[in-house]
Amino acid sequence: MLARVTCFALDGLRPRRVTVEVDLRTGLPALTIVGRADAAVRESRERVHSALLNSGFQFPQRRITVNLAPAQLRKQGPGFDLATACGILAASGQIPADRLAGWAVFGELSLGGELRPCGGALAAAEGARAAGLDGIVVPWACAGEAGLVTGLEVAAAHTLADVAALLRGAAPKAPPPVAPAASGGTEFLIDLADIRGHAGALRALEIAAAGGHNLLLSGPPGTGKTMLARRLPTILPPLDPEEALEVTRIHSIAGLRVGRGLIEQPPFRAPHHTISAPGLVGGGAGPSPGEATLAHRGVLFLDELSEFSRPALEALRQPLEDGHVTIVRGQTATCFPTRVMLAAATNPCPCGEGGAACRCTSADLTRHRRRLSGPLLDRLDLLVAVHRPTAGELAAPPVTDSATVRQRVAAARWRQRARNGGLNTTVTATDLARALRPGARALLREVYERGTLSARGHARALRVARTVADLDGSEEITVEHLLEALGLRQEQGETTPVAA
Repeated sequence: MLARVTCFALDGLRPRRVTVEVDLRTGLPALTIVGRADAAVRESRERVHSALLNSGFQFPQRRITVNLAPAQLRKQGPGFDLATACGILAASGQIPADRLAGWAVFGELSLGGELRPCGGALAAAEGARAAGLDGIVVPWACAGEAGLVTGLEVAAAHTLADVAALLRGAAPKAPPPVAPAASGGTEFLIDLADIRGHAGALRALEIAAAGGHNLLLSGPPGTGKTMLARRLPTILPPLDPEEALEVTRIHSIAGLRVGRGLIEQPPFRAPHHTISAPGLVGGGAGPSPGEATLAHRGVLFLDELSEFSRPALEALRQPLEDGHVTIVRGQTATCFPTRVMLAAATNPCPCGEGGAACRCTSADLTRHRRRLSGPLLDRLDLLVAVHRPTAGELAAPPVTDSATVRQRVAAARWRQRARNGGLNTTVTATDLARALRPGARALLREVYERGTLSARGHARALRVARTVADLDGSEEITVEHLLEALGLRQEQGETTPVAA
């Protein structure tokens, strides 16, 4: 007898419909899985066998062939366990096969028949809705995540026996409420009010957050570079519903938030400097998303930028420019989004002091500067020198707080979306140049003709000036706005690395 069950495979970040075909034939008892399945899927034979017996069902003593169609699509992970078990039950007549027609099933089985959560439940639910199915059966722990998809019935189950009862006509249990997101509100344990001094750096953080610009903080150790960067998420407004669903899907597929609720705040990722290029931008045999994708719509913070490997930093150049990265493995290309705000921190030299106190030789400085290539630095919009605060600044009250800055950032982003449909980083320089006042246009032309800006730097300086104008509530870009943008882009003294 033949039975068919609908499940979903993850092709990068996209759900792909998979039909699990189960055929029972006379012959020596065996269970064979075909259809380009990885090791985790092939190992499901033992999990399904034990789960069926320990749940009180019969395991057919016949030749069982399980085909995962389409055959050319790679299938990974344990999410096919439940579909395989349901297919065997339907093919052997232990549950009605016709009840499977309008449902998708997705989940991992334990040896005792319990359903375990697995990454990608949200993507599978989105695939079921797109396929026009009536609903999806998922483990109880994943029901809140799958329930984020509207227009689809979600049935949650604790065990394989619960799934069988549901397919026999039992009323589905109401799924559990969605768990609150880790950063669902606007309350943070850290705040810009913790910062003393650094008025220029705080202004740069505000501009970077308002326009989604890349930022480099450079200065001696202990001056507050990391402290500043880690407070960047506290001034970012919450994600809109579409962005929140996109970010939640990415983290669910990566296995970081299995069974958790909607991510409402922009993500913040801070990988260690020993990370490899595939770990930073994505890769592997799968391939799987990297840190740049996990930080999509949020902040990617690279502390000690000069300590990252040259291949890892060079691999980041194209994703920063295009907002996505395409990973090719064999004859398959997978695209991951990388629309991130890069925040980086670095010491000015190997000894960390910089300036007159620097103890490095010229050879040390040359090696240090060569670690940060010119093309990478050209993709950074704001270059900020962070100096050691004075004793008076440390004793003074805070310059500002996160709530105040976040309101200004949200207002500036609203102006950008109302005008452009997106942030200034997504708009072409030609469109932005229309807002230049004559004096600002002449100044930008003069600076470019001096050779101090590349063509890319010209466009990025214009985008920063547009953001400064948005923070000022101005529809036009004035000379003052452009001067502030150019000042934040230029190297500030000996504390900013110079590309070799």
